[in-house]
Amino acid sequence: MSNTIGTRYRFTIWGQSHAPAIGVTIEGLPAGFEPDMDALAAFLQRRAPGNGPFSTPRKEADAPEFIAGLVDGHTCGAPVTALIRNTNIRSADYDALRRIPRPGHADYPAYVKYGDARDVAGGGQFSGRLTAPLCIAGGLALQLLAKEDVSIRARIVSIGGESEPEAMQRRMAEAKAAGDSVGGVIECICEGVPAGLGEPMFGGMENRIAQTVFGIPAVKGIEFGAGFAAAAMRGSENNDPYYYDAEGTVRTRTNHAGGILGGITTGMPIVFRAAVKPTPSISAEQDSVDLLSVRNAKLSVQGRHDPCIVPRAVPCMEAAAAAAVYDALLESRG
Repeated sequence: MSNTIGTRYRFTIWGQSHAPAIGVTIEGLPAGFEPDMDALAAFLQRRAPGNGPFSTPRKEADAPEFIAGLVDGHTCGAPVTALIRNTNIRSADYDALRRIPRPGHADYPAYVKYGDARDVAGGGQFSGRLTAPLCIAGGLALQLLAKEDVSIRARIVSIGGESEPEAMQRRMAEAKAAGDSVGGVIECICEGVPAGLGEPMFGGMENRIAQTVFGIPAVKGIEFGAGFAAAAMRGSENNDPYYYDAEGTVRTRTNHAGGILGGITTGMPIVFRAAVKPTPSISAEQDSVDLLSVRNAKLSVQGRHDPCIVPRAVPCMEAAAAAAVYDALLESRG
């Protein structure tokens, strides 16, 4: 059940990039909840393809259709299923990839695992297209968390090693002109999360958030709080001193822990950063292999691809965090 995640807020993502539709089935939404469909549509549009100079030219409306679980605009207690139809597909662009896998993509391990039965078109189930239904589940969780005074927002920290906006734009433009791609780092902050969520060991909040975040195909690393920088600190620097605020709530003067200690939230903002790799589908020629002739081969990927997927991954990061936090919040209430 690798396409399913969560305990109390549990959802299953289904479909492939060029299938008739992709979608999600969600369990755990409270009965009587009226989703703000306009807000959800706006959230999905932040991730949708074809909306910027550094996005794939593939245009998709990404308008969710709720086919189960809603009655007169509100949840009825049954599992909620929503789908997004794939309309602007060009599967022929991927014919060559059936025999010559893309370096950096899941084409080869998918061939080893599934053989010729695998779906190559658009990357099949390994495509970033599957983050659209993730954003449906996460977008609804964001609305429910807002009722709990919990807010989640993400931002781009760097692209191609550059942190200034103009330099990031330049890196993306250079990569696009060269038929190449570039990656970056996204930071996500969850504020208003109560203390006490999560479990020790394998049920910790870092574990739960990381597992959901790694469902975003291009993510290759994650760190919480000070992250790897903590390895160069002394304990006196890395430790977050406690104090009582004006309302008598325990807070910390710094937040190197990123709002989590022992897998359990401290009441401080949860802060994490995720590394997003460059898009593997590039037109620049690369070395690969021909799986049919069993020979070395060259590959220049054709079709429509993002030279940088970092901007479109920002709402995906918020969605993943929201789903994990809301699941833990429901679990804490039994």
